Amino acid sequence: MSADPLIASLTAALDARPDDLPLRLHLADLLLDAGRRAEAIAQIGQALAREPGNGQAQELMHRALGAASPSSSGPTGPESTLSPADPPAAPPPADPQPIAPPAGPQPTAPPAGARPAPPVPPPTGAGGDGTVDPLAAYERELADVVPPRFVRAGDEPEPVTGDADRVFDVETSGVRLTDVGGMAAVKERLELAFLGPLRNPQLRRMYGKSLRGGLMLYGPPGCGKTFLARAVAGEMGAKFLSLSIVDVLDMWMGNSERNLHELFQAARRNAPCVLFLDEIDALGHKRSQASSSSMRTLGNQLLAELDGMEGDNEGVFVLAATNTPWDVDPALRRPGRLDRVVLVLPPDPDARRAVLEYHLRDRPIAGIDLRPVVAATEDFSGADLAHLCETAAEFAMADSVRTGEVRMIEQRDLERALKEVRPSTRPWLATARNVAMFANEGGVYDDLVAYLKRRRLL
Repeated sequence: MSADPLIASLTAALDARPDDLPLRLHLADLLLDAGRRAEAIAQIGQALAREPGNGQAQELMHRALGAASPSSSGPTGPESTLSPADPPAAPPPADPQPIAPPAGPQPTAPPAGARPAPPVPPPTGAGGDGTVDPLAAYERELADVVPPRFVRAGDEPEPVTGDADRVFDVETSGVRLTDVGGMAAVKERLELAFLGPLRNPQLRRMYGKSLRGGLMLYGPPGCGKTFLARAVAGEMGAKFLSLSIVDVLDMWMGNSERNLHELFQAARRNAPCVLFLDEIDALGHKRSQASSSSMRTLGNQLLAELDGMEGDNEGVFVLAATNTPWDVDPALRRPGRLDRVVLVLPPDPDARRAVLEYHLRDRPIAGIDLRPVVAATEDFSGADLAHLCETAAEFAMADSVRTGEVRMIEQRDLERALKEVRPSTRPWLATARNVAMFANEGGVYDDLVAYLKRRRLL
């Protein structure tokens, strides 16, 4: 063929410049003219993979696919013996299915009394009106010629469609308040605000108590605020939905507000639901100190969601947690929003003993006396106590490796760990002392003042 040398030259040039779409499409055109249809489809498919909306590539693909379809171009050889009045025959199995519906007369109506045939669903990639998406058809047509641009990993979940929660995970909590050591005052406040009205619906209706509201937990880090929120959800038999600032913030304007709205919508769909806003000081920072207008707008959206302006919040219990309540916008603490503020303190002696027993129960221990350990961990948070047990286990394991003789975790390991682990709550207590002395407007931190006075820190 006279075109073969030119095709070979263009193929060599294309190997050196694979992103040159005009050159690739010109080569595909020559391949079609030369009757080398499979090679042309491969070149056009690669062009569409790089630029799906290229009109010339789509036109060439229609031409390439239509060349093998007798019904789309009429009789092309002695085998085509159908008359225009005959119904179109099915294409051979080896040839691809045509994209456009075959030419020919439309099927006639069924005879009277005959049962109508069931509707035939549109093919994959078809729109609601039965039209076929050309790009979807190309993908099916070229599945054995051109590999797909993107492949799904074996462990990647299928995309979620419909009204399902596509971003936020709605959980069922198995934790109960009995699993929380100590915190008697906090549990009593939660009983009054949420748990009591939920257990007594008749009394709730009689007293006009609404199943909506918000409560803000604050205190030193690592004292169990998140664990307590999960325990409330488990005690209520409600769903649990947790949110942090990274679940909301987005670089595009308006997307952060939309993410926040979708979270509240997910909680409303799953009511009764405990909606836990972790690190509320980051999400609801004082708007007067916000560094950008986008953060102020996000704070306004949070206020609107808490007020129920975007939907009914009945059955949505909002629990927020923060280590720095003095950085939270005062508008969030207005009655009807996060109007209840509860201080979550470092665990008391009974709670410290319960936490230590919990973290030692699955470890090999022998001859442990927890009384001196409890007395020496007054300012320790729950996370500090867990770290203390982990450090004692490390010492026992290192000793076993060094001596070659496995031994249990003993009292000496806990005493050695006490010399290394320091309470993490003391810097927070120092900051809270200044707030209690100079920024206790309206008595918001009266419970903190009382605690500091009991500890003789104020």
